[in-house]
Formats: sequence, C-alpha cells, structure tokens
Amino acid sequence: MTFMTAPRTTPADRPPLGLRERKKIKTRQAIRTATYALIEEQGYDATTIEQIADRAEVSPSTVFRYFPAKEDIVVTDEWDPVIMAELRARPQDESWADVLRHVMRTALDLSLAEEPEVMRLRTRLGVEVPAVRARMMESMAVTGRLLREALAERSGLDPDSLELRVFAMSVMGGLMEVSRYWAETGHRDDIRDLVDRALDVLEHGLPSAKP
Repeated sequence: MTFMTAPRTTPADRPPLGLRERKKIKTRQAIRTATYALIEEQGYDATTIEQIADRAEVSPSTVFRYFPAKEDIVVTDEWDPVIMAELRARPQDESWADVLRHVMRTALDLSLAEEPEVMRLRTRLGVEVPAVRARMMESMAVTGRLLREALAERSGLDPDSLELRVFAMSVMGGLMEVSRYWAETGHRDDIRDLVDRALDVLEHGLPSAKP
C-alpha cells in the first residue's frame, strides 16, 4: 500500500523468517532508509542511485536488484500480503465496509507508530514528483487486483467480474485521493479519519451539502 511505510515487524502468527530472508529485508530497509534521508537532505531529483548505494553501504547493482528504479524505492513496500491476510481473517458475516475499516486502521496504526515522518514524505513525493505519482498508480492497480481476489473469496463472485473490478478500483482510487488530500493539506488531519471518511462515501454516497 503505497502511502504506508514498509512493516518492520513480522506478525506473531507467521512462521519465523530464515536467515536469507532476514538479510534481504535488512538490505531493503537500509536502501529505503538511505533514500529517505538523502531526499530529505537534498530533494528527490538530486538524489542518485550511486549516492543511495554509498549511504546504504551496498553496490549500485544491489540497489537495482532490489528496486528497478528510484521511484520504486519510495513506492514499494511489503504491506499488500499483510493487508490481504488480515482481510481474509475477518469474520465472514462482517460487512465489506467494516472489514476494510478494520484492516486499514490496523495497518495505519502500525505504520504511524513506526515511521510517521517517512509516511508523510512518501505522500508528499506522490504529489510533487510525477515519476513517483505514476509509479504509485501502477502499484495501486496491482493492489486492486489482490483486493479483488480476496473479496471474491468472501463474496463468491468472479474476481474478473465487472462489479468486483469497479468496486476494488473504487476503493483503491479513494485511498489514492486520501493520500493526495493528506499531503496537499499539509498532513494536518489524522489519515485514519480520512480513510474512514472515504469509505463512508463509498458505502453511503456523497453527503448532503451543508446549508
């Protein structure tokens, strides 16, 4: 999920990771941390892969092995499988809106607790940098496909049906707008409340205009 930071912890119900996987996660995190620090210091455009590699103490080829392009460092994370697992674990009789509210709030609570400033940086770059914004849109499409599959399991609908396509991408589009709105308004609101408002619109439609 592109506006959240990459999770640093492994859920308790998951098997412990092997040494190789732990090393991969550590390397990915070192590259991300170096990138965020450099961008804060000198801006996105001035930050090069060579500088990132030097700060992370890896080779440029290692950076490219983990992230095909600079914008991927900002956009990609490991939240999708975590969120989909949470979604699948919710009670079968729970409404889709309540499911999404619970899953998103759980993920946002963890992300805000771990690295709130990085989360703000990522959303700001999504507004300011066209390449990051375009990559975020591509990433949201992939997450939308995963959401369709998870919702299809709950509903019994065909994941490729028009209805599920429209619904899943409406959710993803709403979350993208939450990210943009949060950044454009200087991160003044609690993003968890903004997500709730977005889901309210999807569930109930537009609110009545205030007189």
